Amino acid sequence: MEEPAWHLAHLHFTPYSPPYSPKIYLPRYWRIYLSAPISRIKSIDLQLIFNMAPQLLWVGIGNMGRGMVKNLVEKGNLEKPVILYNRTRKRSEELAAKLPEGKTEIVDSLEEGVKKADIIFTILTNDAAVQGVFQDLLKGDVSGKLLVDCSTIHPDTTEKLAKSVADKGAQFIACPVFGAPAAAEAGMLVFVPAGPKSSIERLRPYMKGVMGRAEIPFEDKPPSDALKLKLVGNSFILNTVTMLGEGFTVAEKAGIGAEPVQQVVDALIGGVYSIYADRMIKGTYWKMEQPLFSANNARKDAGHAMNLAKSVGAEMKTVEVADEYLKGVAEHAGGDKGDIAGVYGCVRKKAGLKYENDA
Repeated sequence: MEEPAWHLAHLHFTPYSPPYSPKIYLPRYWRIYLSAPISRIKSIDLQLIFNMAPQLLWVGIGNMGRGMVKNLVEKGNLEKPVILYNRTRKRSEELAAKLPEGKTEIVDSLEEGVKKADIIFTILTNDAAVQGVFQDLLKGDVSGKLLVDCSTIHPDTTEKLAKSVADKGAQFIACPVFGAPAAAEAGMLVFVPAGPKSSIERLRPYMKGVMGRAEIPFEDKPPSDALKLKLVGNSFILNTVTMLGEGFTVAEKAGIGAEPVQQVVDALIGGVYSIYADRMIKGTYWKMEQPLFSANNARKDAGHAMNLAKSVGAEMKTVEVADEYLKGVAEHAGGDKGDIAGVYGCVRKKAGLKYENDA
């Protein structure tokens, strides 16, 4: 019988030193001496071998990030506190104050967080923000670390990130999520991870049953595949708010009122349609201080979706209509203040009614 390809001879907990073969460097700068040549080792999951709990770093404490971190802390069976970093430290502090003491650790720089982390999650508003953060993340030693980006960005941007991460000896997974902030808070998101299967396996303990209810994986597929699906899926949301806004407005102008239309939506469709219909009919779209899905972010997604369609010789005409309405929302309420459901208000204005549905 062929002898095992490798076995452990010594385990030294020593400071970092140059990687002379045959040594493998673990997270936190531990090292193992192996009795067999490195060339004979195909793959080792060192965290599984030593049952080493990974250290998580979370970057981005916005509407989605808050709920996702909450569920990581409450249901992730973590042995170490989640490290939090946000450009505005106050957001990290406010979230940490709501969670059990000792379950989070706030850092003031990405450099500090990267040094401690094994798995790094990011969820940010747009391509520029993501690229800026990754540029800072990759300034440090990230070899062997797993970087997971949950942001909604252009597929081409994701591929550039994946290459940059690989060039630094780290692993990358694109993992956008489907679901509103309320779903993030409830741990009911749908995850779309794409990249090497082995890297997705490192991520799996934190998805279904922790931060989410399901996953749609693209194992051993390009990271951009996840973003392509995300943009197509978000185009459905853009179309949903457009149809609802137009339907409610026509019903009001026709004299039957918007409420009976909402009853039809609830009885026949439900789900996300009912959620957005409720936000419109109750006037939440103009009463809220902060949007759940800003007009600027929605327009960003619309632009990426239309660009994707154009790149494959197709069109998204209905998304073009939604984008035009969203432009009106941004002009009325502000791009970062107006909510996607404000499409209803924009449709109303075009029909000669007030933006606000309070009369």
